[in-house]
Amino acid sequence: MKSNKLILLLVGVAAFVLAAMLFAPPSIQDELEFSDDAGTLARGEYLMTAGGCISCHRGIEHEQTFSGGLGLESNFGTFHVPNITPDADTGIGGWSAGEFLRAMKHGRGPSGGFYFPSFPYRSYAGLTDEDVLDMGSWLMSLEPVRHESPAHETPWWLIRPAVAGWNVLAGLNDPPAEEFENELVERGAYLARNLGHCGECHTPRNSLGIPIGGREFAGAELGEDTIEAIDAVAMEEWTFDSFDLFLLIGLKPDGEFVGGDMNEVLEYNTSKLTDADRDALAAFFTRRRQED
Repeated sequence: MKSNKLILLLVGVAAFVLAAMLFAPPSIQDELEFSDDAGTLARGEYLMTAGGCISCHRGIEHEQTFSGGLGLESNFGTFHVPNITPDADTGIGGWSAGEFLRAMKHGRGPSGGFYFPSFPYRSYAGLTDEDVLDMGSWLMSLEPVRHESPAHETPWWLIRPAVAGWNVLAGLNDPPAEEFENELVERGAYLARNLGHCGECHTPRNSLGIPIGGREFAGAELGEDTIEAIDAVAMEEWTFDSFDLFLLIGLKPDGEFVGGDMNEVLEYNTSKLTDADRDALAAFFTRRRQED
């Protein structure tokens, strides 16, 4: 009897420790602050553009704002994009810099709850704190827009606490880390994998919605849409110059122009990149061809 009680005690302690590890708020640097410095705001605006944030967060009632409301369809229901203008009641106006960073890089809300991974926080986890705070500073400088997005439309069994376990499983599927000797390719990797979060659409997922790291950029099915592959095999016919031109105007090597949702990516994101950042993306995605 005593041995059974001891086993139950040990199991209880192990469960408590595991829960504490999974649900503990992420540790971040102390005393983070937003800035109203002109240079910071300019960098933040560019980073938001390079990340294509307006593609999802644009207002359905207040166009050309980040007031949200767009419904993102998935195999797990419809996720309605939130308002990220500095409105105190319906947006992020009451957030601190630390809360903004926790949301962006760790997928945790101001109250400590988990965001669903329809928000690409796992891609943003690789961003520098400086870039994240620059983005937040620029958002906080915008005109507040009052708009409350609808609640997500998800199955009853899809609950936020389960995301803690999902994050662990997703981490086990991450692609292997790479080191780059070429600074241009390294910058391209940062733009593609983190800021631009290209893998969120272009990497296939398993039945749990976890990106399959071993098949990074190999194409995916999103609802009824087929997302083209942009991995090494798919890039065989592309050169540095042709990919650079594609990012600017959407022209493919076969002379056809891209269609579908990629048009919005071009309009709101890649066509507005600096020449240096377009070159970096081209260098990253065509690096294997260059190495050959």
